[in-house]
Amino acid sequence: MRARYTAYVQGDVDYVVATHDPNRTEDVDRSSTETWAKQSTWLGLQILKTEEGTENDEAGVVEFVARYKLKGVTVDHRERAEFKKIKGKWFFMDGKEIVPPPARKLTPDVGRNDPCPCGSGKKYKKCCGRAA
Repeated sequence: MRARYTAYVQGDVDYVVATHDPNRTEDVDRSSTETWAKQSTWLGLQILKTEEGTENDEAGVVEFVARYKLKGVTVDHRERAEFKKIKGKWFFMDGKEIVPPPARKLTPDVGRNDPCPCGSGKKYKKCCGRAA
């Protein structure tokens, strides 16, 4: 997993393709992968959890967060990736992105006739809630 992350950081798409499931290398869009990898500013890899994947295993799972910045936006990409050892070499087989639950608003909306939250003592509609 760390080697594949390093390959993305260095823009080494040959390594990414070479360590992808040999039966599905056509699934890798080499051009867009290379463009994305090189345009991103890579901020770090955090391994959250592993299941098997030692040198004595034939398969393993890695849950990770890869942080990068692209076009000014910082992304925390969290994924559960499956790997399989074929002839002594590890290959990425499949990955499922782990999406956090949607953000919930913790405070209720201010009603038009409620006191303004700015503390003016006026109704919201006559203070900060006025249409411009």
